[in-house]
Amino acid sequence: MLSLQGQFTFTADRPQLHCAAFFISAPEEFITIHYDLVSIDCQGGDFLKVFDGWILKGEKFPSSQDHPLPTTERYIDFCESGLSRRSIRSSQNVAMIFFRVHEPGNGFTLTIRTDPNLFPCNVISQTPNGRFTLVVPHQHRNCSFSIIYPVAIKISDVTLGHLNGLQLKKPSTGCEGKGDFVELLGGAGLDPSKMMPLADLCYPFHGPAQMKIGCDNVVVRVISSGKHINRVTFEYRQLEPYELENPNGNSIREFCLSGL
Repeated sequence: MLSLQGQFTFTADRPQLHCAAFFISAPEEFITIHYDLVSIDCQGGDFLKVFDGWILKGEKFPSSQDHPLPTTERYIDFCESGLSRRSIRSSQNVAMIFFRVHEPGNGFTLTIRTDPNLFPCNVISQTPNGRFTLVVPHQHRNCSFSIIYPVAIKISDVTLGHLNGLQLKKPSTGCEGKGDFVELLGGAGLDPSKMMPLADLCYPFHGPAQMKIGCDNVVVRVISSGKHINRVTFEYRQLEPYELENPNGNSIREFCLSGL
């Protein structure tokens, strides 16, 4: 995994048939991958593909539900497009490449750079600790902030636009039917659509509310109708080993035991 800007070269010293590299930047940045030099044998079965997001163990981030493009358009194959698409920009702060190179000495050189993203929507945290405000301004979309560690998370502020909408449902009914809400998800994989819903908020909230979640991946997700400016502020820190072994207080662990 690479989190630095700069120029990177891969040269095969033997056949490399199943390779990938993951790129990540700060939450408020896009990633641009620029082909400087590519020397591969497409006719001989080599390939070099950029994916807009991450794929790990068959799961995608952002999920198909959250990404603006269909999955097939998130792959950009050098052997199909050549240098007509020399620079490829991601839709969020993560991207990756898949490649296969049969002939020793062949390979490629890429330059990785970042550009500002004023309203980051889908994010994987670079760090196990941090603070972030996820803002969705009048857009009909879902935005997920993913933390790939078991964490203690504290939500300090939720603004959902409908400030007069404190018609609270019974807790058992959750936020079903609401066009704007925040949900907290936990799971072992990357794809938020396959995670367990742990909590949701469908009304403006000024915290703090804290929860310890012993999952490999924790996601704060904002569902937006596009009618309002929705905002959620939260901070998080990685759980210590003793906290995973001896959970207490407001914690959720039973959903994620297989991932601990």
